[in-house]
Amino acid sequence: MKTIYDFTVKDRQGNEVSLGDYKGKVLLIVNTATGCGFTPHYEPLEAMYKEMKEKGLEILDFPCNQFADQAPGSDEEIHEFCTMKFGTEFPQFKKIDVNGDNADPLYVYLAGEKPFEGFGKGLKVAALSKFAQMNNKKFGDKAYI
Repeated sequence: MKTIYDFTVKDRQGNEVSLGDYKGKVLLIVNTATGCGFTPHYEPLEAMYKEMKEKGLEILDFPCNQFADQAPGSDEEIHEFCTMKFGTEFPQFKKIDVNGDNADPLYVYLAGEKPFEGFGKGLKVAALSKFAQMNNKKFGDKAYI
């Protein structure tokens, strides 16, 4: 059975990163956009990261432009915006799709069998969806905050 640690993703420079490198950590995986009403969530995410990083929390940020084109910049522009405006230090990865035919395999796995049912659009993942992972098991449901 495939686990989250079997996936490889790309950092914002395009280098491959094995999620196996995060084994033993608590992961909060978030798809984000820098131009939407949820953008201010970066601030509490960063506060939580600073408080909990030493206790094993990792927040993995995956920008996504699928929600009304609200993450239009390049990977570096998005990173610069987040670090300048919110002081983010948690890992930010390459911009990906989280829904549809081009959805990143990680998000296909995370969405699993419980698609997001809001807005009547048949989306599997909504803007700023958060997924938590600990000890090789997903815990809780997706949080649409």
